[in-house]
Amino acid sequence: MATHSETIGEEKVGKAKAGDSALHCIVVTPERTCLDEVVDSVVLPAFDGEVGVLRGHSPMLARLGHGELRTKLGGTVHRYFVDGGFAQVRDDVVTILTHRAIPADQVDTATANKDLERAEDLPSTSEHEFKIRERAFARARGMIRVARSKR
Repeated sequence: MATHSETIGEEKVGKAKAGDSALHCIVVTPERTCLDEVVDSVVLPAFDGEVGVLRGHSPMLARLGHGELRTKLGGTVHRYFVDGGFAQVRDDVVTILTHRAIPADQVDTATANKDLERAEDLPSTSEHEFKIRERAFARARGMIRVARSKR
């Protein structure tokens, strides 16, 4: 079985060295790698609340909710809307697999509000339809929160 550094590539990961205070954040969607940067911290929108990750964090897997991903390097914070998925923290690398990742400044409040209205109109007569409706609500609410936080 290949090691983590063999599958990603040691140079690309830019693994933090002893005394370095950074970790690596990679965000992947089905279409492309949206983010591949060294950062100081990452805050994930886990399914049951936010999770902060710094260098030296214990290995973990997390189910992501629909919400805001924040990365920080120095004094600069970057915000993204992530559309659910999973996150893995291992060896100072945070890997996020998500359906969509949109920079916060590209999230449109009006579009998110329309998505929320459409979610209200979805049928919920069966358990399957109810789950689809709840996911649509969560997605629209997450986008609205991210759009409002960019101000």
